[in-house]
Amino acid sequence: MKRRLLDSLGVAMALAAVVVLFQLATVPVVAQETGTTAWGHPDLQGIWLDVYDTPLERAPELGDREFATAEERAARDRARTTDPGRNIRGPRGSAQDVSGAYNAVFSSAKPAGPRTSLVVDPPNGRIPALTPEAQREEDIKREWRRMLMRNTPTCEQQAPGCEGGEYGPVSPRRFDIPPFYNTLRMNRHDGPEDQSLGDRCMLGATPDLNGHRRIVQGEDAVSIAYDTGQGQGYQRMVNLSGSHPPSQVRLRHGDSRGRWEGDTLVIETTNFSPKFPYRSSSANRRLVERYTVVDTDTLTYEVTIEDPTVWTAPWTVRQELKRQSDLQNRIYYEPRCHEGNYGLPAMFIGHRMMEQEFAEGRGPDPFSLDTTTGGGGAR
Repeated sequence: MKRRLLDSLGVAMALAAVVVLFQLATVPVVAQETGTTAWGHPDLQGIWLDVYDTPLERAPELGDREFATAEERAARDRARTTDPGRNIRGPRGSAQDVSGAYNAVFSSAKPAGPRTSLVVDPPNGRIPALTPEAQREEDIKREWRRMLMRNTPTCEQQAPGCEGGEYGPVSPRRFDIPPFYNTLRMNRHDGPEDQSLGDRCMLGATPDLNGHRRIVQGEDAVSIAYDTGQGQGYQRMVNLSGSHPPSQVRLRHGDSRGRWEGDTLVIETTNFSPKFPYRSSSANRRLVERYTVVDTDTLTYEVTIEDPTVWTAPWTVRQELKRQSDLQNRIYYEPRCHEGNYGLPAMFIGHRMMEQEFAEGRGPDPFSLDTTTGGGGAR
């Protein structure tokens, strides 16, 4: 009886905690008329989104030109409107006809933005070159993925999914342990780590430049919840005091420490896990983010990204974030990708069935099929 009573009390306490957290998330701290919080910090609270579609990097032919003309923006909008994109299907009944996921009906499109790139430094709007060491690492990963693809119709047809590899027999290395921690899709399905972070519901990365973010402030901390991908959002807690933990402590989204410089919230993030890279940068990544209030409905966001083991120089992204409706976005509070991720076990089940068919002489070698890019011999 005592055990059941304690269990019931535990459940009740857990439910009460959930209610309190829900109330904190849905009822922001009341700001003063001056646009500051009750404890005097600039009020950043709300839901914010970059409402424009701006390329991360600038087209080389634009040089150092930061802003697009009205005609260029209109042309970009027309190109996206008329581009059939993923609506293109292969011949009826072919692999290309049935292997797609979502057509353009499921994809929203933002209008073209006034700037030619999100990258503002270097002045050419381009991400600095990789270091020789980082380029070697990328070459190793690319060669591994090519090896797993080389007996597929994708390589036989020299389709883009082959990544420039050559068509040839199934490789004897196909069952080896990869010489790196995999985060992208590859043409093998022996376990979760053969799949991409997106397949594993771990796509959300820091920094995030695409989804909307919900900011809730406290006197000693700032909470930022990101809605990105297909339910692959995440939460960050930015402490406004203390220092980063020892270097052996590694976190998926790093350790974030904030401070106020006038009206700007400055956040430094380090201690990233090597298993969650952002554009090849992982454990040695360091971010310095700046949030500045422009007006009631606008925040300027800048992030400088540096990793001397990956890039030859730091680089900076700038966005203008617009306030979104609290009422229309009141439902979404936590990622829900894992709960409905039936696709991941289905990939493994399907591959085991193909292996069994091949062993019984009733089907082709699974490594002669492209089960990764959706082209060639996908089933």
